Amino acid sequence: MISYDNKIILAPMVRIGTLPMRLLALRYGADIVYTEELIDWKFLRSKRKYNAILHTVDYVDQTDGTIVFRTCCEEKEKVVLQLGTSDVSRALKVAQIVQSDVAAIDINMGCPKEFSIKGGMGVALLAKPDKAYNILSTLVNNLSIPVTCKIRILDTKEETLKVVNYLVSSGIKAIAIHGRTRDERPQHAVHTDVIKYVAERVSIPVIANGGSKEIEKYNDILKFKDITGCTSVMIARAAEWNCSIFRKEGLLPMDSVIKDYLKLAVDYDNSPSNTKYCIQNILRDLQETPRGRQFLECQTLDQICAIWDLQEYCKEKQSCHQKLGIQGRWQVSPDELEPPQKKQKSIDTDLSDVIQKKVSSNY
Repeated sequence: MISYDNKIILAPMVRIGTLPMRLLALRYGADIVYTEELIDWKFLRSKRKYNAILHTVDYVDQTDGTIVFRTCCEEKEKVVLQLGTSDVSRALKVAQIVQSDVAAIDINMGCPKEFSIKGGMGVALLAKPDKAYNILSTLVNNLSIPVTCKIRILDTKEETLKVVNYLVSSGIKAIAIHGRTRDERPQHAVHTDVIKYVAERVSIPVIANGGSKEIEKYNDILKFKDITGCTSVMIARAAEWNCSIFRKEGLLPMDSVIKDYLKLAVDYDNSPSNTKYCIQNILRDLQETPRGRQFLECQTLDQICAIWDLQEYCKEKQSCHQKLGIQGRWQVSPDELEPPQKKQKSIDTDLSDVIQKKVSSNY
């Protein structure tokens, strides 16, 4: 069973935490990797399939054939699925479906983005601690894998500790704390004192998050761990910019990281748009250079790979995939999709559920 003691962890990041980046983080030295936040409704309209060509487990959206979640054996004991939810029954349904494919389930209670808050998810759950507790305790009591959650701090350290203690009493195995409030953003200083205050007073592992501004090399991760007094550290933006931050031996050059990432993107037939997005976040300001502008014009994996001299690698892999029968980018053909189920009216449907459906669909 997965342990949260003394771990360096890839944080959940929207559009970043897909399979290629998670595998890259593990190969560079991360102990645990979190998926991007995945919304419960997306799972409930998906179908689990084993992809014999890629040797992956795919959850395929039955409305459009896209991949909601893809995983493989290499990460099975180390991948935590972060779930975006505001409803206990949906959360339980999804968790029971995926529990055989992941090491743990995490409930997102820290995302401050508008789409999460309007859907009653993310940091909005901290304003409803009873609902948050009910979701966590229900999962704990009905799953065979560990359950955790990720939160942001509240206005005072005392308020934060009170909520954390309540959530811990649900039986979760660890809690990640982002050291900023709901309204604070990366430009604000992380409140390491609040994280430490809580970490010293709870009985389960506390994972410190939010220190990327001060993390430029591996040893900085250890310093952040000491400052916060936490069991483990979760890295987001520092890993997004250069995933080799997890290497004890030191950072690799940006181009080496991009090449390593691209090979995994090709190996697992990652969507070109997601691949491009991840590389954009590695290049950052360098998108304005001649090579960066050339990259921004790319629309396909082979076009992207050509910029980093991997066109032959990409060509050979894609040819192999196609010969084995991959049906285009998403590995499914239209006739494999099930007709969408008719929505049934529910007498207990409230406004938050309506908003949740709309937001989740758009997301």
